[in-house]
Amino acid sequence: MPAKSKAQQKAAGAALSAKRGDTQPSELVGASKEMYDSMNEQELEDFASTQRKGKPEKKGD
Repeated sequence: MPAKSKAQQKAAGAALSAKRGDTQPSELVGASKEMYDSMNEQELEDFASTQRKGKPEKKGD
């Protein structure tokens, strides 16, 4: 499932980084923390790898 906005993609990237051990999970806040808790690494990778071109900054834009 691709990210619908740049903000979702950034949050997924942060959560993926924590899943892989590159950053501490305690550093996550908001959507990235929720994604870390509820999604597996493959789902996060799918979100984070979405092309940014043409995406709104936030989902409602």
